[in-house]
Amino acid sequence: MNVFELTRALVDIDSVTPNEEAVGVYLEEYLSKLTARTGGRVERIEVAPHRYNVLAYWDQPVVTFSTHMDTVPPFFASREDAEFIWGRGACDTKGLMSAMILAAEALVAEGERRVALLFVVGEERNSAGAYAAAKDPRGSKYLINGEPTESKLILGSKGALRFEIIAQGRMAHSAYPQLGESAIEKLLDALERVRRIELPTDTVLGPSTMNIGTIQGGRAPNVIPDHARAEIFIRLVDDGERTRKAIAAAVAGSAEAREVLCIPAVHMQPVDGFETGVVAFTTDIPAFAGSWGKPLLFGPGSIRVAHTDEERVPKRELADAIEIYKKLSKQLLAQE
Repeated sequence: MNVFELTRALVDIDSVTPNEEAVGVYLEEYLSKLTARTGGRVERIEVAPHRYNVLAYWDQPVVTFSTHMDTVPPFFASREDAEFIWGRGACDTKGLMSAMILAAEALVAEGERRVALLFVVGEERNSAGAYAAAKDPRGSKYLINGEPTESKLILGSKGALRFEIIAQGRMAHSAYPQLGESAIEKLLDALERVRRIELPTDTVLGPSTMNIGTIQGGRAPNVIPDHARAEIFIRLVDDGERTRKAIAAAVAGSAEAREVLCIPAVHMQPVDGFETGVVAFTTDIPAFAGSWGKPLLFGPGSIRVAHTDEERVPKRELADAIEIYKKLSKQLLAQE
């Protein structure tokens, strides 16, 4: 298959988290045929029942190509025109996966066998596959992670800090509000103070940003609400400790801040000869925690169309990515 055919074949397999088994089977079979011809091996790394990562390698890996096989909902099948391949996962990240496979195949054909392919489950929800892989490292020195970066080598990616803000009150008849205690008013007061927090800024990644994503509460318009809840999401430019303390102080006396997720921001190394950039999204890289080597982040396509019904990847970028992945890996291998 060429890179367009392989991309479409992968896109046409529904792998919305956590239902990655079918695409895992396809990848395992495809890579087993490749390694059988070229003297490599394919393994499963178990994550959960019917969920596993797929690893292919030849000699002791120095450079590992990795991306995730799961997608966000809803699934929709592929199509193509002269310029793009469309479909769920086209750029996030099944097109990238196809380019990585063909790049690794070409490297092995040229005699460079110190490469591996690692495709993981669960990135779109909780990085379960990357955490599992981190417990089973294979000595790789560099991890080239794939996400749509508009074909730029990324110098930094923001982290994530997620909280539930929960307020409790006391129900009463709305005609006699003095007999109750409004949880919604408490929550609004807490959120107003949260909005006034001065968030950190980084010279590479820029400012942290905050989104109040959901607000829920109350029982009826004529009942003083006894419960209210909001979810907030902060894109971090540091380890999150300063912001964590600021949120706890801001809600104190009105609500409780329950931390749900914290993924620190990541800074990465430049490589000569590659255009660079930064991204505001979070990746699997923190979950790997360096276990598969120094991280790099690169991929064709734009994150701005990922997670939308317009998801697509430019064919030209996709084809070029094969050579760029080869060039990047060769430079890293030369350092070893």
